[in-house]
Amino acid sequence: MSRRPLIILAAATASILALAGCSQSSGTTDATTAPSSAATASAALPAPFDGDPVEIALVRQSGAGDYFTQWGAGAAAQAAAANIKLTVTDAQDDNAKQASDLEQAIASKPAAIIVDHGLTDTIEPLVHQAVDAGIPVIVYDLALNDPTGVITTSQSDESMAQGVLDQLIEDVGKGAKVGYVSATGYAALDRRAKVWDEVVADNDLDVVFSTGTVSASTASDNQPLVSAALKQHPDVQAIFAPYDEITKGTVLAVNENDLAGSVKVYGIDISNADIEVITADGSPWVTTSATDPAAVGAAVVRSIALSLAGESTETDVQFPAVTITQQFLADKSITNVADLRTAEPSLLLDDVETADWLPAVSQ
Repeated sequence: MSRRPLIILAAATASILALAGCSQSSGTTDATTAPSSAATASAALPAPFDGDPVEIALVRQSGAGDYFTQWGAGAAAQAAAANIKLTVTDAQDDNAKQASDLEQAIASKPAAIIVDHGLTDTIEPLVHQAVDAGIPVIVYDLALNDPTGVITTSQSDESMAQGVLDQLIEDVGKGAKVGYVSATGYAALDRRAKVWDEVVADNDLDVVFSTGTVSASTASDNQPLVSAALKQHPDVQAIFAPYDEITKGTVLAVNENDLAGSVKVYGIDISNADIEVITADGSPWVTTSATDPAAVGAAVVRSIALSLAGESTETDVQFPAVTITQQFLADKSITNVADLRTAEPSLLLDDVETADWLPAVSQ
């Protein structure tokens, strides 16, 4: 087995996603699609994967954008490669439904449960209920007050924010007038906010406005908020919008106010749609930081599979990110995530939470 400890990639990497994504079906589906590409396993599947398909429930809370679609595709592909029957439910921003979905998953007594995002107050009690029932649980981007008995996973939100904000400081300098567009109560955004606060203080940034929301239509709902702020503060030099749907709404507002030539936008996450926005002629979105959502979804499935096979005792797994500039995309003629994977193969996470019988899939 080859499992390398996770490392955080420095912001210096080749001019280096938790909330973002396309909504998925709110019903229950069996994700058994074969992987589009996977390295060849060099060993046979161990127990419990060497017999009938292992039943695992994936209880999701998706939002707008295509991050979640890619994440789900990666999880499904990795599950198929590991002889896992992945039963997926998606509450789509409905906290009560996600709680009901998780209750039903617990009642079905699967081999394990994956919880993708969610509201802490609603979901944490049920997570502990599942653990108490003897069901292994792994969570992705769900903040837990007490993670005892649970495998927690996330993007390295701190390094994502730091890489982008280091570039912001390099571009506009200390003391610059800046705006902030985000929301509270979401694990990934809250972690990124801590880095923002530190960078603001350390560099004497003048935060002239803070606004933002997360909703079923995040991009379109943030556009008027940011537009109103820009009308009051047209002299802002840079805006940090640390979630790609928020970033896209911010870009729309900057363009609406004809400020693309003077306002730089810094986001987080990457997708085909994001790359199209970043590389558009005159786009104000100049830097982002991201993981490959498909690779992350696959890695979460590998993490629980290794645990079920008795080959991992990891209780907290972070997936390293890469900071990506507009200039890097232009220099490499990158137009989609497939191109980006070729230019930045570290995004594939093909040496993270793997084994000789469990190589990483790629989409």
